[in-house]
Amino acid sequence: MKTLVLFYSYSGNTKRLANKLAAKETADIAEIIDVRHPGKFKAYTAGCFAAMKGKAWPIRPLSVDLSIYDSIILLAPVWAGHPVPAVYAALELLPEGKSVEVKMVSGSGDCGCEERLRGIIESKGSTLAEFENIKA
Repeated sequence: MKTLVLFYSYSGNTKRLANKLAAKETADIAEIIDVRHPGKFKAYTAGCFAAMKGKAWPIRPLSVDLSIYDSIILLAPVWAGHPVPAVYAALELLPEGKSVEVKMVSGSGDCGCEERLRGIIESKGSTLAEFENIKA
């Protein structure tokens, strides 16, 4: 089974966790990168508003082909209780038939977004295998 750790990290916290997880799982790793990396003010104002609305922000093309992986572990920070906008863009690229684990990283360790993400993942013909909130 071929596994990919796919992550978005604004400040570097999630990137550190993703690197540790990829090493532990002996998985490939790829980063979701914004087309324009927003400054802190835009990230935490407009970004939080977009996150709450479930709106995607443009991302650069991924450095990997998602179709070659059986399992994808997605790590992302939480903004205003929701996944960052870049995650919504990455999920639009999700191929059918994947097993997806989602790990949401936040200061509080709580994201009430499991059902929203399950709906997006299942609408792409894939399965949410596991959901975890990580307090960082």
